[in-house]
Parts: sequence; structure tokens; C-alpha cells
Amino acid sequence: MGKKRVLVGYGIDVDAVANWINTCDGSPQNPTNVSRGVYGATVGIDRLLKMYKKYKIKATFFTPAHSIESFPKQLAKVRDAGHEIALHGYTHENISQLSAKEQQTVLTRSIDSLTAFCGKKPRGYTAPSWATSKELITQLEGAGILYDHSFMHHDLQPYFAPDNSETWVETNMAKSAEYWMTPMTKIRPSKVVEIPANWHLDDWPPLQPIPGKAGAQGFVDTHVVEKLWLEQFDFAYREYDTFIFPMSIHPQVSGKPQVILMHERIIEYINKHEGVEWMTLESMANEFLEGRMPGVEVEGGVDP
Repeated sequence: MGKKRVLVGYGIDVDAVANWINTCDGSPQNPTNVSRGVYGATVGIDRLLKMYKKYKIKATFFTPAHSIESFPKQLAKVRDAGHEIALHGYTHENISQLSAKEQQTVLTRSIDSLTAFCGKKPRGYTAPSWATSKELITQLEGAGILYDHSFMHHDLQPYFAPDNSETWVETNMAKSAEYWMTPMTKIRPSKVVEIPANWHLDDWPPLQPIPGKAGAQGFVDTHVVEKLWLEQFDFAYREYDTFIFPMSIHPQVSGKPQVILMHERIIEYINKHEGVEWMTLESMANEFLEGRMPGVEVEGGVDP
């Protein structure tokens, strides 16, 4: 193996109350759940900023425009500390349930809100709940967004996101087999850099309890989560000379005392390795775009 270059960073989803009030059908939200979002926007952000200052880390805060407009003093702390603020919808809406026109309306409003707040246009985007749409990458490209952090074609390497022009046919037992027995068409790249998402490097599923909701475990031992994350890092460090390691967290989850302690252990472990550089996800994307991080090419599908 050659000389190591490892780009590590945090993507923080500042959902605050947005993800809780995104009930989709307008049904009222439990005020206690909303209070969990307030905790994230206040206590959680403060604790994370203190930790990043301690370890001299600059991170990316993916922030719904609703969070900026509702908690401007808190997000000003993030901005003024030199962290990146990037796009994460308006109210954590599921864009896969919106028309192309409504998706564009939300994207434009969100860009305008973040630009006014930060004094510069945002460069990155992550889809709420990583629930994407066929129109997403085309709209990001049209808006001049540098990178996305929503797809999972790879887990440890940057690449150009497919433009989502590829097609596939879902199995439908109500139709004849001849209808759905067809291959996926060829994947073609966009100009948007993908810094891949990874559910196995996300704090929400194992550490955020949501009673009655399947998949929201909430009470997993942080040492188990830490082991899961660091085993991925160890594999990558063994197998690759160059790789990226973006971790996805939420202030209302990772701001909890036991999770802060977990992150401190993770940071200190990673810092023992040669070639590690902490940076924002925007910087990762620039490293790939400018040829200093090789990345990969996503291939698949066939021409019709």
C-alpha cells in the first residue's frame, strides 16, 4: 500500500423542529417531539460546536431553511465559527412526494434563505431522509450546486452523481412477466459531485428513540455504534490508499452526553492514523473535482 490520504468529515443535519413538524398531511405534532427539535437547535448545537473547537474540526451543517429562519442566533454561531452551511430542504420535506415544480420551488426558496443568511450561495445539498427523486440531480446541476450527499453508489469514494436519466421497470405481478423482465438502462454521469451517504455511518437509526416507529431503535449502546463505525474506518484504511469518510449526525441525537463521548473517542482514534485530514464536505468535493482525490466512476446498466 502507498502513502495514505484520508479525508474525514462530519455532515450535521440541523433538522431542529423541521423534521418533527413535517407530518406530510398537516396532522398536529406532539409538542414533546417538537421540544426534542428545540433541544437539538440549542443544547445540541452548542455541545457540537464546543467539541469541534476542541479538536480544530470544520464541519458541514446541512440546515433546512426553516431551521435558519426559526433559530437564527444559533445558526449564526455555526456560520461565525467558520463551518459550512449547506442545503437540507425547507421543512425536511420528502421530495420524492413532491412534483418537479414543487421540488424546484423548495430548492429555490432554500437557496435564497441560506444565501441571505450566509452572505454566499450554498455549495452542497443532502436530501431530507435521503429520500431522493429523479429530478433532484438535474435541479441541483441547474442551480449550480457543487455536490450532493444523498446517494449510495459507493461508501468510501467520491464520484460524479448519475444524472438519473437511467430507467428501470419495477416488478408488477398484475402485469405479464414479459413487461417487467428488462434490464436497467445505462447510468450516465452528471456534473454534480457525490459525497456518498451511508446509513451505517448515521447516528439517527440506532440512537434516536421514536416510540411506535419501526427502525428507530434509539437505545443502542454507544460502544456498539462506535465499533460499527470504526470497523468501517479500519477496513477502508486497510484496503485503500485514498478514501473519504463522511459521518452523518444530528444535534438532537449527537448532542446527548453519551454520544458526545462516543464522538470524542472516534475522533481521537481516527487521529492516530497517518494521512488523516479533517474537512468540510465541500472541501472533499473540491479535492475530487480538482483531481487531488481520485474517486471512482459509477458504471452500470446497458444501452437500450
